[in-house]
Amino acid sequence: MTLHTLNRPPSNTALLADCLRACSSGDCLLLIEDGVYCALADLKLQLPDGVTACALAADVAARGLQSRLHDSIRQLDDADFVQLCCDHPRVISWY
Repeated sequence: MTLHTLNRPPSNTALLADCLRACSSGDCLLLIEDGVYCALADLKLQLPDGVTACALAADVAARGLQSRLHDSIRQLDDADFVQLCCDHPRVISWY
């Protein structure tokens, strides 16, 4: 199980593709900073099977995206972010 953090917007298509290619079942993708734009409902982020995605709530709120996220994206606070880091033996930052 790996926690992937992504802080770049979906316009960085090569980075997003590399990140998704590296994800495998049981992994979690946490969208932070401008990465939360990847959680927009109209983007239809295609996650590999068994991969969950979530977004940092403070970054979502800072960009005014609360009502525009895909239903499957869970929002996390900072304490949840820390817990995710503790729960996953590896963390890969995509930036």
